Amino acid sequence: MIGGTAYAKINLGLRVGGLREDGFHSVNGVFQSIDLSDSLTLDSAEVDSILTSGGKSVPEGLDNLAFRAAAAVREYAGVTQPLAMTLDKRIPTAAGLGGGSADAAAALGMAGTYFSTGRGVLESIAPRLGSDVPFCLRGGTAQVGGRGESVTSIEDLGGFALGLVVPPFEIATPKVFAAWDQLDDPSGLHVGDIDLPPALRGEGGLVNDLYPAAVALAPDIDDWRRDLVTRWGRAVMLSGSGPALYAFFIDKEEAADAIEVAPVGARLAEAVDLHPVGWSLAT
Repeated sequence: MIGGTAYAKINLGLRVGGLREDGFHSVNGVFQSIDLSDSLTLDSAEVDSILTSGGKSVPEGLDNLAFRAAAAVREYAGVTQPLAMTLDKRIPTAAGLGGGSADAAAALGMAGTYFSTGRGVLESIAPRLGSDVPFCLRGGTAQVGGRGESVTSIEDLGGFALGLVVPPFEIATPKVFAAWDQLDDPSGLHVGDIDLPPALRGEGGLVNDLYPAAVALAPDIDDWRRDLVTRWGRAVMLSGSGPALYAFFIDKEEAADAIEVAPVGARLAEAVDLHPVGWSLAT
C-alpha cells in the first residue's frame, strides 16, 4: 500500500485571456500550495474501487479524478492489476482551491511510484486530467500560464500566512469562465502593493479577473468578502473561481486569531501556511 497527501492551492492573482483554439481560456498568475490537504491510499485489489477510509462510497465513483489519474498511469504501464483507492477530503470542493486537481496530482505520483513510471510520463498525463493538475503535480510557488499546462517554479515565498474562509456554497469553475465571457472582459478585483506582504510587493498589486464573474453567479461572495474586510481590517482576495476568500497575516498565529472572529456558517475557516510541494508520499 502507498499513502499520499494532496495539498490545496490558492491563486495569488489570476489574469484571464480569451478563448484558445482548444476551447480553454488562457490564464496567467502565481499559484501557491498551502498546507490544507486531503489524504489518499493506493493498493492492489481484486476489483477497482474508491472509498473513503470509513468505507463510504465516493460520489463520483470510478469517475473520480484521482482514480482516473491512477488508472491512466496503470494504462501507460500496460498493467491490468485492479486498484483500491481511499480518499479522505478536507479540501472543500468547488471552492477555487484545486482540491480535485490536487487529489489527481497525488494519485499520479503515487501510481507512478507503484508502477515505476517516470516523471515525464506523469507530466504528460497531467494536462489531460485538468488545467490545475500540472501545477498541483509540481506544487510550491510557480508562475502558471497557457491553460494551466505551463508551470515554471519560482523562488518559494515566505514571511506571511493566510486566513482562509470558504463560504457555505459551491461554484462550478466552467460556469464562472462562461460568466466572465458574458461580462465582456470585466475589471477584476485589485489589491495594491500597500495591502500586500513584502514578499509580494513590487509588481503593482494582485488582480483576480474572475471576481466579477464569480459575484455575478453568487452575489453572496461580495457580502462575505466585505464582512471579512470589516472584521479583519485588511484586504481580502478571492482564490481562483471562488468562493474561497483569503487575507494575508504575519504568521499562522495571527491568522488563527483572525479566524476566531470570522463569520459563522463557513464550510471552512482556517489559518494556513504556505507549503513547498503539491503532493507527497506518506512516510
